[in-house]
Amino acid sequence: MAIISLANAKGGAGKTTAALILATELARQGNRVVILDADPQRWITSWADVTGKLDNLTVISEVTATSLPYHILEMKAQTDYFVIDLAGARDALVTTALGLSDHVLIPVQGCAMDARGAAQILDLIRLLQDKAGIAIQHSVVLTRVSAMVTTRALSTVKAVLEARGVNVLNTTIAERAAFRDIFDCGGNLYGMDPARISNLDRAQENAQALAHEVMSLLPVRTSQRPQHRTFFRMGRRAA
Repeated sequence: MAIISLANAKGGAGKTTAALILATELARQGNRVVILDADPQRWITSWADVTGKLDNLTVISEVTATSLPYHILEMKAQTDYFVIDLAGARDALVTTALGLSDHVLIPVQGCAMDARGAAQILDLIRLLQDKAGIAIQHSVVLTRVSAMVTTRALSTVKAVLEARGVNVLNTTIAERAAFRDIFDCGGNLYGMDPARISNLDRAQENAQALAHEVMSLLPVRTSQRPQHRTFFRMGRRAA
């Protein structure tokens, strides 16, 4: 069982998209995945309402700082991966999620505001390490990368972050129509119509690469289990 949080103190950095494509790809590979929708915008909950049933995937909404540990405790025996989609904030819920995580992914677009939001999460991780003695593995994932961005430009961004001691994933999340449309279509990338969505195969390859790299970073790898065919959205839990 592993817990992965997606965090950036600034909204709009691509957290929800990264969380959804990672979770759906992990589930497609046969892992039992729970998405904890802790973003007040509830985009993943809305996606779940459109989707209905999807093998190996459960979405829990209405997550609070108090309820988060209990959700994990209740479901850890039947879960391979928890994926936590957090708000663009630095609050008690974000702090709780970071402290529980095996790995924190920090999505960053190529803009100064995203970088400042990422810096706030990095500062919070360091604070938890210094004050609470909690070692939190973390990486930056570059999101909404345009096909027009040159390899040299990406290398420069990575070099700047790595010079500050921040691990940057080799896999970037490209700007793809499929990653936008999945929220309206529901399901995963393999249930979409390639005749209507351009470069769908590239989006699928991108999701596979992201899942593979994230799994390689986790300290404990889970073995593949038999498929668990349940998808549901829990309602509000007591805080």
